[in-house]
Amino acid sequence: SDTEEIKKPKQKSATVCGYPISIFFIVVNEFCERFSYYGMRAVLVLYFKYFLKWDDDLATTIYHTFVAFCYLTPILGAIIADSWLGKFKTIVYLSIVYTLGQIVMAISAIHDITDTNKDGIPENMSFHVALSMVGLSLIALGTGGIKPCVAAFGGDQFQDHQEKQRSTFFSIFYLSINAGSLLSTIITPMLRAQECGIYSQQKCYPLAFGVPAALMVVALIVFIIGSGMYNKTAPQGNILVKVCKCIAFAIRNRYRHRYSQFSQRTHWMDWADEKYDKLLIAQVKMVVKVLFLYIPLPMFWALFDQQGSRWTLQATTMDGDFGLLTIQPDQMQTVNPILILVLVPIMDSVIYPLISKCKLNFTPLKKMTVGMFLAALAFIAAALVQLQIDVSVTNIKKLTMGQLVKPNSPTHILIYFPENPAAVPIRHWSPGKDHQHAGQTGGRLSWRLKFSLQPFTVLTYLIVCVLFHRFFNGYSSILNITTGTLDFGSTVKNKMSTYANVPHGEAKFHIKDNAGNQCDYSLTLGFGSSYTLLIPSTFKFGTNCEKSINTALDIKPNSFHMAWQIPQYFLITAGEVVFSVTGLEFSYSQAPSNMKSVLQAGWLLTVAVGNIIVLIVAEAAKLPDQWAEYILFASLLLLVDFLFAFMAYFYTYIDPAKIEAQFAHSDPKDKEKKKSLEMGRKDSDGNSNSDRKSSYTSHNEKKDVQLT
Repeated sequence: SDTEEIKKPKQKSATVCGYPISIFFIVVNEFCERFSYYGMRAVLVLYFKYFLKWDDDLATTIYHTFVAFCYLTPILGAIIADSWLGKFKTIVYLSIVYTLGQIVMAISAIHDITDTNKDGIPENMSFHVALSMVGLSLIALGTGGIKPCVAAFGGDQFQDHQEKQRSTFFSIFYLSINAGSLLSTIITPMLRAQECGIYSQQKCYPLAFGVPAALMVVALIVFIIGSGMYNKTAPQGNILVKVCKCIAFAIRNRYRHRYSQFSQRTHWMDWADEKYDKLLIAQVKMVVKVLFLYIPLPMFWALFDQQGSRWTLQATTMDGDFGLLTIQPDQMQTVNPILILVLVPIMDSVIYPLISKCKLNFTPLKKMTVGMFLAALAFIAAALVQLQIDVSVTNIKKLTMGQLVKPNSPTHILIYFPENPAAVPIRHWSPGKDHQHAGQTGGRLSWRLKFSLQPFTVLTYLIVCVLFHRFFNGYSSILNITTGTLDFGSTVKNKMSTYANVPHGEAKFHIKDNAGNQCDYSLTLGFGSSYTLLIPSTFKFGTNCEKSINTALDIKPNSFHMAWQIPQYFLITAGEVVFSVTGLEFSYSQAPSNMKSVLQAGWLLTVAVGNIIVLIVAEAAKLPDQWAEYILFASLLLLVDFLFAFMAYFYTYIDPAKIEAQFAHSDPKDKEKKKSLEMGRKDSDGNSNSDRKSSYTSHNEKKDVQLT
């Protein structure tokens, strides 16, 4: 019974420095699992964009849908753990599913699988998309299923007298999460930047997904090794279903007896007393009390998880040159775990003790309020950064090339911008001579060209804020030009290729003709730059063929540096430390003994709802400027933060163990009396008002202990 489970003492385990040895296996497991998850997630939005060829909006949508799914499945994990397998077996079995998902993702990124003509471009992209969706579904099921179990399973390893050690464990546990996140977000983008392949060399997404898969295997093995040392609490029945039924019965019963002639009760859950025992009702009261506080929390996660989507895409338009080191856009996410590793010890050892010495009652809910406020400030900082990015680059939506007119004379070129006809620049170039020109810019454009022009050469200029490239073919035959999985299409003599968005860094272009001749041309691309590459009529395949290709820098690399993202990362990380670490401990401390995984799942559910909010707000708002969207999210969080502070002010902290102890020795006569009442109670549809009143008059004579 529930009472017997509460009385049952925990199994004692060997300790080191006051901590059970078993928690070290749990911490290592969590480190490896988080490395696997965050490593895969760090490159995911770029995988969507550059491998699967999705645009920014679709990549962001699928990214947040996946994250939401990862935080919806904890409900399933909690049901399995608390009512069927227990936490230990749930973690093991779902970790196997998790590992399979990572392996499938790695396989989905192998472009050679469908590259039948060996040109570096998969012929069946639908196959890769389908495989990716299967892999992500398995990962979401696995990682979500074990989320509510691992932290609660770690808390189960401590005895009642180890409250201080348990509190420290949650900080160590969170450090292990962010240590894994830090290393993975440094390493996996580096692996992605490598080139690999059987027939052609491409960005190595299989390796970037394969290493996280290997770490998941390690996590599973480490966790199983510690099996004999764990304190394994047996599953206590279908507790989540029982809770839902208890709540539903209380609501239904309250509605049936809503008339004034019926005696009122102190708490609405007391209307379930006819059918359920007081211990369960008391436990449900504790859970509902905390879940009510969770209502505003999803807004925090709506902002927090945009680090992996909007903020990463923001970084792709910024300069990542740090001197000897060039930072990839997805590597900027490492700022978050680095700051966490620094801020968690500072908060625990310096800030919180200092606040305590000042005799300020900095309760967990106050900490969470401050955390939400800091996250809102982070998005205000992101909006300011975005405004500077918009100033430093030209927006393709505002200036586009309308048409290209080739004059009759081979010594003239005309470039026409329809939005500003007065600014039509007409240049006179003499064939065979080197020229350097500066275009009419209005303070926003600049372009320089210096190369030897061939007769009938036509140079176009596209204004973009990302890396775009176009080839002019002055060669005597049709050429096909590719780089990675991008195809510029076939170009005929004296014609331009289509524009293509090429990732920054070292780009290798493969030029082929119909006879099978090939020339490889390399170019280092800066952030936000634009190039036009000209293949002259004198071009010849063979050794040093690349030297005859002329390169024109249309738009210089973006000058606004990625380092300006650090303030927004600092603010949101500081908010995370005082919000998330505190929230984990708060959820565990306020949960009944047999419902800790349920409440952990409820906490994680707020993350899922937060990611759904991103999709809803971004779709409904449809703001033309990204900075305005950042301000909108910041404003919404400030509003929600005020609501949460108001709710937290009226919250009374409880000790679940003491409340449960009050019901552990309840009088058995009460149970028999309730059973007799239940048997004598007619179906609600057939009861008369007098019968109902009589029944609840008897109920009010019982002694009832209410939650404070």
